Amino acid sequence: MPSASLTNHDLFILEKIKDPESGPSAPVLIDSSLPRDPHIIDDAAYQKVTRLERAIISSMQDVELQIANLKPVVSDPLAQYLSSVERLGELVEEYPDYASARNNRAQALRRIYGDRILVKGNSENLKDEATPLDSEASDEDLKAASYTILGDLSGAISLLTPAIPFMAISAQAAKTLSQAYTQRGAIYHLTAKHLSKQDTGLRIDPRRTETNWSVVDFEENASRDFMMGGRYGNEIAKALAVSANPTAKLCGEMVREAMRKEYASGGVS
Repeated sequence: MPSASLTNHDLFILEKIKDPESGPSAPVLIDSSLPRDPHIIDDAAYQKVTRLERAIISSMQDVELQIANLKPVVSDPLAQYLSSVERLGELVEEYPDYASARNNRAQALRRIYGDRILVKGNSENLKDEATPLDSEASDEDLKAASYTILGDLSGAISLLTPAIPFMAISAQAAKTLSQAYTQRGAIYHLTAKHLSKQDTGLRIDPRRTETNWSVVDFEENASRDFMMGGRYGNEIAKALAVSANPTAKLCGEMVREAMRKEYASGGVS
């Protein structure tokens, strides 16, 4: 029977498929003797900034317990989160090279405004997508928040990424890198999903490079960020890198089409 052959382009696509275990070949080198943050070497200064940060994070965790009805509600959860974001902003201003504060501010803003923050139009939530605390935010507020989120995550990644692949980093730096990459990957991934729906469009500050991205661009960058998040220790991100990869999706579609052609040709070998 006639068989469906693969063209050179098809073979090229197949070679581009991301394997679950694939990624940068250089392993992450962890050195426990290094400062926990490469930009705050003095231990007393590091203890001070992390103490301030932990207090802010603790207040946000307390709000989540209130939302879950596990603690009495003290005040409006949104107001409490906004206060935490303001305090994190003060920490970032005082310690601009402290990546963890930037990562946590991005996470707090995501909790307030949701992961659909880059998309306007269709407001239907995806399955398991958290409901934002502020569902009435204006477009200008959402643009400003997304600019801060993406800037914080990119900044945290830039601050902690080793200058060369084989340079050792601390366990804390690896953890923050993993979180920042995974957060950004999640935003890109959900943006791609929402943009694939009808009556949607991007809502991004024009200063950001993502302004001109297509759905595939968001998918590819989400996959890349998940891969890096997995490389620095997040196993869930590592698995998501494959499912978010548009090249792998294309290959799956190619295989299904090849099988359809085989069956459509009739007969058996």
